[in-house]
Amino acid sequence: MQIGQIDFGEQPVFLAPMEDVTDPAFRLMCKRFGADMVYTEFISSDALIRSIDKTIQKLIISNEERPVAIQIYGKDTEAMVEAAKIAEQAGPDILDINFGCPVKKVAKKGAGAGLLQNIPKMLEITSAIVNAVKIPVTAKTRLGWDDDHKIIVELAEQLQDCGISALTIHGRTRAQMYTGEADWTLIGEVKKNPRMHIPIIGNGDITTPKIAKECFDKYGVDAIMIGRASFGRPWIFKEVKHYLKTGEELPPFTFEWKMNVLHQEVIDSVNLLDERRGILHVRRHLAASPLFKGIPNFRDTRIAMLRAETKEELFEIFDKIQESDIVNNELKESR
Repeated sequence: MQIGQIDFGEQPVFLAPMEDVTDPAFRLMCKRFGADMVYTEFISSDALIRSIDKTIQKLIISNEERPVAIQIYGKDTEAMVEAAKIAEQAGPDILDINFGCPVKKVAKKGAGAGLLQNIPKMLEITSAIVNAVKIPVTAKTRLGWDDDHKIIVELAEQLQDCGISALTIHGRTRAQMYTGEADWTLIGEVKKNPRMHIPIIGNGDITTPKIAKECFDKYGVDAIMIGRASFGRPWIFKEVKHYLKTGEELPPFTFEWKMNVLHQEVIDSVNLLDERRGILHVRRHLAASPLFKGIPNFRDTRIAMLRAETKEELFEIFDKIQESDIVNNELKESR
């Protein structure tokens, strides 16, 4: 599969752009485990053109991440074009436009998935950005606004006509938010449409290597994108890539090995950001990790993780988890 001049090979696996998740440390960790492309957190065009410090920091990328995409969102064409030019100067390999964020503060203001209710504006923004930058432009969207307006098959053609180099489709409507199951049927229809010639990337509910392979085999997508299943589990990319290549699952990683990965993620997050911001970002990943599923009475420990303010606090929590009898006697054997 190719986007612009970037050749990703067969069946690439991407890390989805996620607010408060895909910070530099997490992107690098996922890259080390085999993610073929990573995306920044989504960046507000309005905040970017106003040079808001917190937003400018989201543009920071490293060569170790490449290929890497910067994703922007907004509802005003001029602001989006200006933001696209600023983002391009940060040196990403690809510029991605967010037409899929369903959260109220974004969609209700007419940005993200909100533009699914204003297709002419969506197409205007897309064409303007494609014409304004020199790097490949891609887009990410959903099936439609709700079950009565699943317009993705026609919309995909329209976005392609605007000049995008690839399209990512999340298999839910805006109304679904992140609930229910992702419907890949329409993603498959877009891919099978003889008029489509750009790569189609499928997204939604890819939680295991087996599901990843089924999405490629059944729906014919050019690439897949993993989002929430990577929370506290960056090694999912290693598992998926191995399964796609061999048809076999990797031997289970030990509990100690996974804890060491999370330990390193904390260190990377602090080193790449600073202790305050690094801990703020990484503790969310840790608290959501499936690694701790099954540990009795873990609620208080999870709360402690979410309140930790230093890496020393987090490492003390890690030590207590690994010293617990339930981990020593049961979890290490099963994981």
